[in-house]
Amino acid sequence: MARDLIDLLWRDHPGAPSGGSRGPRAKVTTSQAVDAAITLADAEGPDAVTVRRLAGDLGVSAMALYTHVGSRDDLLVLMADTVRARSGRPPYVSDDWRDRVRQVADEETALHAAHWWLLDVTDQRTSFGPGTIATYDRQLHAFDGTPLTDVDRDAALTFVLDFARAAARARRPDPHAADMAEVWASWQRRLAGYLGDEHPLAQRVGAAAGAAMNTPYSPDAARAFGLERVLDALQSLIGGVTPPR
Repeated sequence: MARDLIDLLWRDHPGAPSGGSRGPRAKVTTSQAVDAAITLADAEGPDAVTVRRLAGDLGVSAMALYTHVGSRDDLLVLMADTVRARSGRPPYVSDDWRDRVRQVADEETALHAAHWWLLDVTDQRTSFGPGTIATYDRQLHAFDGTPLTDVDRDAALTFVLDFARAAARARRPDPHAADMAEVWASWQRRLAGYLGDEHPLAQRVGAAAGAAMNTPYSPDAARAFGLERVLDALQSLIGGVTPPR
């Protein structure tokens, strides 16, 4: 039987239970199983990560693997916490809270770009893990020097991270994205013919945006615009003068 998830998350802590010493030594460790699952998810996506598939890759029985990870849901939590623990916590490069929050958002985007399957891990039990807690603590410091209460600091960070994850989802690899500039150039005249005089505002704005971006939608442009609006909203709560852009 696997240890409780909380103990598996903190398995490297000196106070964590060892999981027993009876029987022959296990062929793999929990950390090795988690590492293999991360590699598999990075290569093939989260649906490829099953206990049976992972056990086969590791050369152990599914029953043996269950003693390390408990369940597939537990495994996904362990994977998410592990990649956060390894993501690093570089120092903030600015004394301006807006710049620090931008850095947090950029790091979230980079983390999801490296591990797109994180977008599909919504299990709130990840918040009990050492990697997640360390990341949370460091991200909260982005608001140092502001008058936010502890509750508002948590809410402000949640606001930023929710935006960052939504922006990351929009940037998720799309097999058709590389062709969109060519498709846009080829189809816009024909689309105008189909539309005629209908929906004039959508046509005018869509044409202006499409000409500016050479595509009907740019996740990078949407993210840049949206992040500044997130910062402006927080500015109204924190106070002070909005720096010129």
